Amino acid sequence: MKILIAGGCGFVGSNLCIHLKKLGYIVSSADNLQRKGSKYNLKRIKDFGIHNTKIDLSKNSNYKKLKKYNIIIDCCAEPSVEASKKNFDIVFDSNLISTKNLLSKCIRDKSKFIFISSSRVYSIKNLTLIGMKKKKKINMNFSTESPKSIYGFTKLASEDLIKEFSYLFKLDFLINRFGVIAGPWQFGKIDQGFVSLFVWRFLNKKKIKFIGYNGNGLQQRDILHINDFCLLIEKQIKKFKVIKNKSFTVGGGSKNTASLRKIFQICNKITGNKPKIKKIKSTSIYDIPYYKSCNDEVMKYYNWNVSKNLNEIIYDIYIWQKKNINLLKKYLD
Repeated sequence: MKILIAGGCGFVGSNLCIHLKKLGYIVSSADNLQRKGSKYNLKRIKDFGIHNTKIDLSKNSNYKKLKKYNIIIDCCAEPSVEASKKNFDIVFDSNLISTKNLLSKCIRDKSKFIFISSSRVYSIKNLTLIGMKKKKKINMNFSTESPKSIYGFTKLASEDLIKEFSYLFKLDFLINRFGVIAGPWQFGKIDQGFVSLFVWRFLNKKKIKFIGYNGNGLQQRDILHINDFCLLIEKQIKKFKVIKNKSFTVGGGSKNTASLRKIFQICNKITGNKPKIKKIKSTSIYDIPYYKSCNDEVMKYYNWNVSKNLNEIIYDIYIWQKKNINLLKKYLD
């Protein structure tokens, strides 16, 4: 089986490329190599015999240059919620136009489509109403009304577009709304890969920022190890003939939902360091106080569950960063 990973030189895409290659699939990547760390990930996937086509998928005719594949997995995106406040064109091109062009390729080649969506499709207002103390799990029925961020809008619009293509052209698809994905090989930033950034700051004894909600670090996030992400996609590929045209919420769930303060405590325990905390009280208009995925549907359909707990996620990142400290200084300092 031939599989194309769009965004195959990003954190998620490169890990998925290698995971599927090890299983014996014929895997290719398509990536414009514009993101931080993508050129290093390019070398990494090449070491596994995976070819990348350097391509801007937001250009309407470019997808015609790609070979034919059985399955296309869309991991390409501008994942920064904060960036979407300013860089509208980049966010729309990367997140919506690229998906539209990949869908056109699927129709042309009769390929199946797996879309990596986001928990940020959900309503900021309604997540804020839940607050930080309630234990509600978020499923596919939760409100997606605006505002949700420009980034979240492009992801939700892409989901709707996929369903329209399925209705019109009998496209087989799967949509996964993931929370925070973390693990080794992530070049973290404060608004995309914050767990990796936390670990890096602990490792180097640099100040940690608690941003928003009075700077108390009580906002909660749902965190999934990259290995568990890859294991789910593996199962979805294997069962695509019988389970298709469905959408799922996926994440760390109850097992791996934690406040920034809790993540700070785990990093302290693992690294032995305790950097100072800088409290920034003001809250971004796109921030949310709480998110926890409901994994009931993916557990039911795929017999999949979270295998790595939060301590293991942070430990794996810590060990990888220690081994690659000189490389990471180019990206994270």
